[in-house]
Amino acid sequence: MPDVHGVLIIARNGDRTEFYQDPHTYEPSYSESTPLGAVESYQLGCYLRSTYLNPSSPSYIQGIHADLVQNDQVVVHAKAGGEGTSVFDSAIAVLQGLFPPNSNNQIELANGTKVVTPLGGYQYIPVEMAPSGVDRALEPWTECPAFEQHIKSVYASEGFRETGKSAGHFFGVVRDYVFGRPTTFENAWNIYDFMNSQLTHNQTYAYRLPPTLIEQAHGYANYHENAIFSDKETGGIGNIAGRTILHSILHTLQRITFDEDPLKLLLLETTYQPFISLFHMMEMVNEHPQLAAIPNRASALAFELLRGPPPELREFLRIKFKNGTNEDFQTYPIFGHQGDIAVTEFLYRLENFAVSSQKQWESACGVHSGYFGITSAAESTNMLLAAFSVFLLIGVFALSWFKRRRSTYAPIREVHVVSNEKGKLLP
Repeated sequence: MPDVHGVLIIARNGDRTEFYQDPHTYEPSYSESTPLGAVESYQLGCYLRSTYLNPSSPSYIQGIHADLVQNDQVVVHAKAGGEGTSVFDSAIAVLQGLFPPNSNNQIELANGTKVVTPLGGYQYIPVEMAPSGVDRALEPWTECPAFEQHIKSVYASEGFRETGKSAGHFFGVVRDYVFGRPTTFENAWNIYDFMNSQLTHNQTYAYRLPPTLIEQAHGYANYHENAIFSDKETGGIGNIAGRTILHSILHTLQRITFDEDPLKLLLLETTYQPFISLFHMMEMVNEHPQLAAIPNRASALAFELLRGPPPELREFLRIKFKNGTNEDFQTYPIFGHQGDIAVTEFLYRLENFAVSSQKQWESACGVHSGYFGITSAAESTNMLLAAFSVFLLIGVFALSWFKRRRSTYAPIREVHVVSNEKGKLLP
């Protein structure tokens, strides 16, 4: 059986307070994690520890320091925008489960005193708020004009309009349970998120909500988000959430395959959007259409890097997905493979679609970086027109002033400047 030489984990944040996204721009509101969310993420961390850091597990990562973390072996990124607060808290909770306090996390001072870190040997692991290269790698869909146009196209599509029409009865019934929020298909995600949050935290609401209404809301939200965060083309703007995070995936796989690099584990703590895009980009939904949906809280997508015993020198990739805290990892085929896929093939199939720099993100979204920040193409045109108008106005005033000045003073005698053959000016 091949050994696991490294793992990349994409994890969704745990439970948090109600969260609103503008259905036309996906601009986010503020949200905070809850104790339930911390527990969900901690449970995920414990599960990942038993899977990848337990020497008796068949998926144990070879050569990793499982008890006391070695920071050059572990890298953690957490999304900063939107649900950033809850995502960061979830990352910390996952790490508490992955690397629990250890009394050996101590130091002996020169005078012989032994000092153990607080909380019984708590392990402090750095968490970066954005991967290098792309500033918006974990939330690339906001302030992206091309993505906003994609949203408009989805809402105008025949399939979306037909599904919305068939959902008319549901939106009529649910109006009494969302307290003034727009009951339109375009707002399906916000309706579901509100209902789910209330059902989880508000007992009065839970007693009042009719049966099956939350399941219907969930189904329409799944359809809505799958349509928004996917694309018919692998490199389409609808897959921007997957295309930006893909850069970190490919870069990490290349690092792990290089024997001189100590990296063994990368944790990318984020929200649900990249999962949907990646499921489409890796063609996982072709055989498992249930993946074309919002993953549950504290879900995890694992990329296991495998290497067989000598003389086999090739590395292979195994994809596993765990949909929330109540499921175990399941192995899923990608690109039609029924078994593991060679890392070289994985890289070849996807590397051209990865957004690997801020400049590439700006190009994909139709924006550019100016001195005063990022502006859209339309805004840039308006700014140029405004600047031209200002310069034209200044020119008109200058010409008017010059004419008035000429009328005030005597005419200026014409002067002919002539040069000699050596190029010197003559009087």
